[in-house]
Amino acid sequence: MSLPPVELKPADFASDQEVKWCPGCGDYAVLAQTKRVLAKLGIERHKVAFISGIGCSSRFPYYVNTYGMHSIHGRAPTIASGLKVSRPDLHVWVTTGDGDGLSIGGNHLIHILRRNIDVKIILFNNRIYGLTKGQYSPTTEQGKKTKSSPAGVPEMPIRPVTIALAAEASFVARALDADVKHLEYVLERAARHRGAAFIEVYQNCVIFNDGAYSWATDKTLRANNTVYLEHGKPLIFGENRDRGIRLNNTVPEVVDLKTVRPDDLLHHDETLPEITLAMALGCMTYPRYPEAFGVFRAVERPTYEQVVAKQIEQAIRTQGEGDLQSLLRGPDTWTVS
Repeated sequence: MSLPPVELKPADFASDQEVKWCPGCGDYAVLAQTKRVLAKLGIERHKVAFISGIGCSSRFPYYVNTYGMHSIHGRAPTIASGLKVSRPDLHVWVTTGDGDGLSIGGNHLIHILRRNIDVKIILFNNRIYGLTKGQYSPTTEQGKKTKSSPAGVPEMPIRPVTIALAAEASFVARALDADVKHLEYVLERAARHRGAAFIEVYQNCVIFNDGAYSWATDKTLRANNTVYLEHGKPLIFGENRDRGIRLNNTVPEVVDLKTVRPDDLLHHDETLPEITLAMALGCMTYPRYPEAFGVFRAVERPTYEQVVAKQIEQAIRTQGEGDLQSLLRGPDTWTVS
C-alpha cells in the first residue's frame, strides 16, 4: 500500500547554508520556485538528491535540505545517471549552467536525455561564464564583446532547447526567471514527468551580462516579444493579443489576426512523437520572432532504468542469480608471463 504524500513547506527544503549568489541574480528565483515544487510533491527530503557540476548554478545542492553532490565540471549528468539507475526510488535533479552543461558537459547532457533516464535537469542560461568572470559561453550571442571576445564572439550560439529536442528528450521546456508563476508551473510539470526532463531557464547575470533578456523581462516589451505555449491552443501573442504564429510550409510566420483566423494558426501539440514542430518553435529567436516559453514536448516512453531492470529480471529468470566469484575465476581468464 502506497503511503500518502508527506506534508511539507518550501522552508523545509531550505538548508542552513548562507546563499552566496550576487544580489539580484536570477538563481534566487529558480531556487525559490524549486523549493515550492518540492513541497508540493510531498516527497520526503531523504528521497531527493541534487547533483551539480561547476558554476554559479552548481552551488544549488548547498542550498536545499536534501541529499546532493557538487561534482566536477560537466559531469553532473553522468553521476546523476549512475545514482538513478542504482537507486530508482530517488527523485534526482541536475542543476547546470550554459557553460557547464553545453561545453565540457555537452556530450554527457545529450546522452542522459536520449537514454530517457528519469532525472530532472535545470539548465540556467545567462549566456555568459559568470563564475569565471565574464567570458563568452556556448549560448552567448554572435558578435557580443566579452572578456574573452574583445572583438566580438565569432561563433553561432547553441540553442539549448533544440539540442534537447534533437537528443529526443521526452520532456523539454523553457521558462524565464522573472516570470516566477510560470517558472513554478514548468518545474512542477517536469517534476511529475516520468523520464528525462530538460528545463532551460533564461536567467539574468546582474554582474557580467545584465539585461540579456530585457526584451522578455521588461513589462512594456514582454507581450510583443514572447509567446506562451499551451497544449491544444493556437499560438497568439501581442500586447493586444492580435498577433499569431502560423506555418508557411514548414517555416513559422508572424501574422496579424485582423487578416488571419485563429483556426489558421499553429496549434500547439506537446504530445507529438515527431520533434519537427517543436524544433521549429525552439528555433524562433528574438528579434525576428517572439520566443516561445512553456512545454515544447511531453511524451511518454519507457525509462532507461525500467528497461535495464527488466533485462536483469529476464537474465535471472533464465540463467539464475549468478555468482560473481565464479565469474571472476571462470574459464575466460589468461596468464601473462
